[in-house]
Amino acid sequence: MSTTHPLDTALQLATQPQPQPDTGVAAGPLQISQGHTSPAYWNMVGPFGGTTAATCLQAVLQHPALLGEPLSLTVNYAGALAEGEFEVQAQPVRTNRSTQHWTISIVQRDAEGQPVVTTTATAVTAARRETWSVSDTPMPEVPAPESLERMHPPKGVAWIERYEMRPVTGVIPHTWDGRGDNSLSQLWMRDDPPRPLDFPALAALSDIFFPRVWLRRASRVPAGTVSITTYFHVGQAELAATGTGFVLGQARAQEFRNGFFDQTAQLWNQAGRLLVSTHQIVYFKE
Repeated sequence: MSTTHPLDTALQLATQPQPQPDTGVAAGPLQISQGHTSPAYWNMVGPFGGTTAATCLQAVLQHPALLGEPLSLTVNYAGALAEGEFEVQAQPVRTNRSTQHWTISIVQRDAEGQPVVTTTATAVTAARRETWSVSDTPMPEVPAPESLERMHPPKGVAWIERYEMRPVTGVIPHTWDGRGDNSLSQLWMRDDPPRPLDFPALAALSDIFFPRVWLRRASRVPAGTVSITTYFHVGQAELAATGTGFVLGQARAQEFRNGFFDQTAQLWNQAGRLLVSTHQIVYFKE
């Protein structure tokens, strides 16, 4: 029996050396990696968006020219990622003394064998240094995860079963009656089976929240993320200290307007350290 964690299986990328054309631009080497969608993280019509974001970040972290650790990641879901093989293209387009700027694309072949871009992304990595630091966004006071019941969602969406979620407030409505009055959710979460937290797993967790419009309207309308940006506030040492423990996530929307809404979220570890903050724009239909 395989002992590889399902997330590690989903993030496996095989890289191949690529010839580097002379473009006249001082950029780092382009690295192209081959991957495959994972049934363990399948959503209703495609992969869980969090694992797509994690795949983009994984391609950066596996690049031989990497400088530092992730600082930010923006992922734009340009089109549906179909089941099967895909290609990830990652390139550092500029490297400074302490920051490095990346472009990433995920490409699949269509029925005629032509390349089609499904996902575009940018990332910034950085060599962090110890300086004055403070948090202006303390973790909310909530019950401990051990005191809360685990959420057992309906079967049929594979990726949800890959996470242990213990809601505090703002669960998916039990009655779709259009009477929602706010968009705030708080929940404890971690990989299932438990897995030591790293940057790709954190990127995936940042997109775990169901669409805020479902909660605000109490109406299950079609919705999907268009673009998400995740800001990483910690380094590898803080992730190692978090280990396999729970992470508290909080998400809310600011504005629902003309078929789109934005959502902001924060994730803290059990010690109260803010790990990431995120912002995304989501489309919805009537």
